[in-house]
Amino acid sequence: MNNGAKLMTRISALFSLALGCALAAAADSVRLDELDLHTGEQDYSDPHANLSVDYKPMTIGTKHFAHGYGAHANSSLFIDLKGTATRFMSSVGVDGEVPQGKGSVEFVVMGDGKILWRSGVMRGQEPAKLADVNLTGVKKLSLLVNDGGDGIDHDHADWADGAIEYSGAKPETITGAPPEPAEILTPAPAPAPRINGPAVFGVRPGHPLLYRVPVTGQRPMKISIEGLPDGLTFDPARQIISGQLTAVGPHPVTIHAENAAGRAAKKFKIMVGDTLALTPPLGWNSWNCFAGNVDAAKIRLAADAMVRSGLIEHGWMYINIDDTWEAGRDAAGNIEANAKFPDMKGLADYVHGLGLKIGLYSSPGPKTCANYEGSWQHEEQDARQYAAWGYDYLKYDWCSYGNVVDKSQPQLTQWQKPYQVMNAGLRAQDRDIVFSLCQYGMGDVWKWGAEVGGNCWRTTGDIRDSWGSLSANGFSSAGHETYAGPGHWNDPDMLVVGNLGWGSVRPCHLTPSEQYTHLSLWCLLDSPLLIGCDMSHLDDFTKSLLSNDEVLDVNQDELGRQAARVSQAGKLEVWAKDMADGSKAVGLFNRDDAPAQVTVKWSDLGWTGAHRVRDLWRQADLGPFSDAFTQTIPRHGSFLVRVQP
Repeated sequence: MNNGAKLMTRISALFSLALGCALAAAADSVRLDELDLHTGEQDYSDPHANLSVDYKPMTIGTKHFAHGYGAHANSSLFIDLKGTATRFMSSVGVDGEVPQGKGSVEFVVMGDGKILWRSGVMRGQEPAKLADVNLTGVKKLSLLVNDGGDGIDHDHADWADGAIEYSGAKPETITGAPPEPAEILTPAPAPAPRINGPAVFGVRPGHPLLYRVPVTGQRPMKISIEGLPDGLTFDPARQIISGQLTAVGPHPVTIHAENAAGRAAKKFKIMVGDTLALTPPLGWNSWNCFAGNVDAAKIRLAADAMVRSGLIEHGWMYINIDDTWEAGRDAAGNIEANAKFPDMKGLADYVHGLGLKIGLYSSPGPKTCANYEGSWQHEEQDARQYAAWGYDYLKYDWCSYGNVVDKSQPQLTQWQKPYQVMNAGLRAQDRDIVFSLCQYGMGDVWKWGAEVGGNCWRTTGDIRDSWGSLSANGFSSAGHETYAGPGHWNDPDMLVVGNLGWGSVRPCHLTPSEQYTHLSLWCLLDSPLLIGCDMSHLDDFTKSLLSNDEVLDVNQDELGRQAARVSQAGKLEVWAKDMADGSKAVGLFNRDDAPAQVTVKWSDLGWTGAHRVRDLWRQADLGPFSDAFTQTIPRHGSFLVRVQP
């Protein structure tokens, strides 16, 4: 060890000694790891007590810490000091699990909205810095970690040995957002029939077709199909169209529904050809609620809940298993499921019997992200097994492929090859399997995802239920719209509403306004919509977010034209999407921290004169407006309308 390193080690030790002595002398003190850290928000993973964000013993530089708060930029933790706190002390730095020079974070301590201390930018393997802050008279403490201006990769941030001295009432963590009522805007479904879902559905020639017709309205109800081609049958009791078609091209039919309250009809086109996912997939994925705790019983419960909740009648279709289902391989090299999933084919048959589709997960590398068996060098064999089990969707996650990639090849070739290989395996099967690329936007995947067979592709890192993560993933989609369309969709990641928690289920951290923004923006973006919450405990507010047919119609529109940002004034934005009927779906967004008026000008849409505006969440006509439409929108909120020419 050189003299400089020895000196920094001694300084770090003195910091720790000073912190320990100060706390010992205090009348009362509470460590950060003794507080409820679940209120903390961050752009990756969850806050951890006494461990790094990657669940490892906490270290900064060469020093180990037994206590602390492991975070990840961008993060925030808010603490009500009860007016009794006198001092805050903590050693801070990038966790030692991050390589030297990687990561870049800044720690900021704020009191009642004023900056009390900041660390400056810190990187991996640097020694800790000591925050020692006077809190006398401060009511609200904010502990923030900001990225260093270059994104959040490797930004593992530790508040080590952090503690608050106080005399009186004990400080406690609070949420940072002001209280906001969870107002349900979606009207209850009308008693008369409404036929929901897309107007088009794609299938490959000779492959089995399964489509359940979604219809709301009071039961009993008579549902029928006019013009159904030979090769297909319709089960009206189960509302399922099934069979096979070999003739390439559109097969138009008309769906009819009738009950005591009225009748409805809808033109529906079964497109036989080479393109799947003609509208973005709608469904559920296990990761954001259960993570590694998923098992077959939870998948069955999710499928049952999709039916019982009525979401199936709004077009939700997929039940997808994420990571940790895999075991090893048998003597012939076939992938096997672990004890959590004793009968993969039986599980698929059960989900199909409900009229739903089922998906699963793998990685092109030797191991998945959770260190289970990947598809490396077994791609076609795995695709054959997925088809034999009867699966309809594959999420293919980059993960460990970075350890085996041929780095002698051009970088674009490195990014594309694993997806080309698996796509060839999937295309060789006699079953349609929607192919979802998960590689976090590397190499501008939106520019070439369709070329390697992707039906959708992640454009961002993993989403979390924080405003910073939501807004970064969603609004960064500006400019990607030219690469999306029927059969190939940009994907800013799954929905983070309802009860979720990545293995430890708890309520969503987003405010109601932020959740409305989430659904409005994702529908405008033509993103795949994959619910991430515990479906067996679906509250009324979350159900209302997921069951508004006029909002979902924006996402499922046959034209498949992703919205573009048409105006921006600071943190106020307007996004617009062309619809198949000639109207435009328009989102007015307020990304600021205070209410604001947002205006869409008809000139920004290429129109003049007066136009009719409909509020899609409330399903109410607002009347004609000349030249522009203005709405006051709450912090982090939105207003979604459909404008008729």
